[in-house]
Amino acid sequence: MAFTLLFPDFDILRDPNRCIKCRVCERQCANEVHQYDEEHDIMLADENKCVDCQRCVTLCPTKALRICENEQVFRKNANWRAQTIKEIYRQAESGGVLLSSMGNPEPFPVYWDKTLINASQVTNPSIDPLREPMETKVFLGKKPEMIERSADGTLKTELTPQLELKVPLMFSAMSFGSISYNAHKSLAMAATELGICYNTGEGGLHEDFYQYGKNTIVQVASGRFGVHKGYLEAGAAIEIKMGQGAKPGIGGHLPGTKIVGEVSRTRMIPEGSDAISPAPHHDIYSIEDLRQLVYSLKEATRYAKPIIVKVAAVHNIAAIASGIARSGADIIAIDGFRGGTGAAPTRIRDNVGIPIELALASVDARLREEGIRNSVSLVVGGSIRSSADVVKAIALGADACYIATAALLAMGCHLCRSCQAGKCNWGIATQQPDLVKRVNPDIAAPRLVNLITAWGHEIKELLGGMGINSIEALRGNRLMLRGIGLNEKELSILGIAHAGE
Repeated sequence: MAFTLLFPDFDILRDPNRCIKCRVCERQCANEVHQYDEEHDIMLADENKCVDCQRCVTLCPTKALRICENEQVFRKNANWRAQTIKEIYRQAESGGVLLSSMGNPEPFPVYWDKTLINASQVTNPSIDPLREPMETKVFLGKKPEMIERSADGTLKTELTPQLELKVPLMFSAMSFGSISYNAHKSLAMAATELGICYNTGEGGLHEDFYQYGKNTIVQVASGRFGVHKGYLEAGAAIEIKMGQGAKPGIGGHLPGTKIVGEVSRTRMIPEGSDAISPAPHHDIYSIEDLRQLVYSLKEATRYAKPIIVKVAAVHNIAAIASGIARSGADIIAIDGFRGGTGAAPTRIRDNVGIPIELALASVDARLREEGIRNSVSLVVGGSIRSSADVVKAIALGADACYIATAALLAMGCHLCRSCQAGKCNWGIATQQPDLVKRVNPDIAAPRLVNLITAWGHEIKELLGGMGINSIEALRGNRLMLRGIGLNEKELSILGIAHAGE
């Protein structure tokens, strides 16, 4: 082994009184942490390879294993944290850019946790969702500014194409290639049963999943991987990916090791070649250019599908959203800096972008001030962790929320944040056949359905407690929120009062 200054992040503790040397841990670990020593009849562990995915701990039949953080520490230094020192050692050894996956783990403020929901009492009584109707259905797309009637006095009910969701939730973009076939199928199956949508990400749509088209959002990214006429026509909506919360301002990269078999064919690129999406779309350098692509996609699909433009939450997001609303897009998707990813440069993931809560509030306020809020729907993502986060997002102005990490967790992800290695022990972020089969869609899809169903019930309960009977009545209703532990500037941007006011 090459010389290294790094010590393992984790200790593997094996209880010899419980271990029966069944070698389940050895068979289950794609990182080759566990080995059986036949000569001494003992199980060994190479802790340098452990990513703390918890697969071995979970499946050990006698519960003989525990994984703990390595107690070896550097000398305390408020400026030079242990993680910073380790990252310097890694770069000194490799000479490469640090890569990470999943969302930003740094201790920045989480504004969902500093926002409380109001409740009804006497003058505005609460509503019992078990006994009174509660509408969680939402329609995403342009809305008319006013009620219009025909010459005979009947209401005009025709709308531009809309996405209809039974609950204000969708599964966010995760490409086939970054996640496995079975994980993608699970998302598609669950979305169809739930009456919501899932997003293909920028890797195209496997031909097996065209049957789920009515619940599919197809994505067009800068690399145009897998984009063709049939693909555009297959989905219920088309999303133009301009940015991503985990890596604003840069493109995407799927290593050639994941471009195998069906991934290669679906993306329409040779096996083993890196799938590199450039940072900009090379035909978009202005809002006018974006408008041209929006209408090109509408023309290609005969104006039958809403067009989404996805951007990352950055400092001038309100102005960007204003331009997008005028580009002809039907929906704006905003991804916050805690959003997950299969792989991103660590420095970008942890230092670029802004929280989704502040971005959403500023965009909703800007569009309302300009009188164009009904021109687009707003969908937000980037660490939506619970039904309470969803309700708070809607009160801040969102029409619906994207979730991705929560969906992966429902399928079994243990958030070990090593997706970029392609050795996901839970069968999600991998293309290795022996690992992919660890996700059984017939098991994973019902778990996703259960998650969203549970959140749907909780959303109704929260709405009822506020005395509100529909998602539409909550949208942008910031009177139902109060901040706690926030300064005046933060309260001003969020547009909410402090608790007690």
